[in-house]
Amino acid sequence: MKKILSFVVILAISSQVLAQSERYQKAMEQSIAAIDSTSTVDGWKDLGNTFQRIADAEKTQWLPYYYAALSHVMTGYMIGSASGGMGGFADKTDPEADAAEQLLNKAEELGKINSEILCVRKMIATLRMMADPMNRYQTQGPLAAEALEKAKSMDPNNPRVYLLEGQDKFFTPEQFGGSKTEAKTLFEESLKKFESHKLESSIHPQWGKSQVQYFLSLLK
Repeated sequence: MKKILSFVVILAISSQVLAQSERYQKAMEQSIAAIDSTSTVDGWKDLGNTFQRIADAEKTQWLPYYYAALSHVMTGYMIGSASGGMGGFADKTDPEADAAEQLLNKAEELGKINSEILCVRKMIATLRMMADPMNRYQTQGPLAAEALEKAKSMDPNNPRVYLLEGQDKFFTPEQFGGSKTEAKTLFEESLKKFESHKLESSIHPQWGKSQVQYFLSLLK
């Protein structure tokens, strides 16, 4: 009788764990599917809140914290773009960068440092620099470059590395090392990586292909 009861308890617990895992997977897949089509401040804020709720519910998974951090960075980028993208908006974007950094630290704590986390670290440093380029270029610029270099060394096949490199070349004035020609080459390389890159799972990072296609459409 005791063996039967033990089996029933184990079966019940296993079923509960499986159901929770399936709910987590479904919630993540639904939210991740919205990433490449989200292009507004409110949209990114909503996504960030969703990933935050998933992270708070799961607590031991690094990916929800990673995506929540990415959402805060993208919120900051949208705010900066709406403000003209030429600095003077640190009071609006620094809170997003701070929130992203805290969430990314949690992701790294749970999942260890990897190329995807380093890409978002690069984006955070870039966001801080964009908010006040005159005063922050010498501090945040090297941090962004270092994070991207490490991301590339950890996974040379990560398509987001080449997307971010291409964006840097695209937006940087030629007198400071920018080049639309080099940007196009990097975007083309990113697109190749997207075609060949194998996902660890349906909820691992896969965003960015639509951005690459957009930039290439501008460089025809």
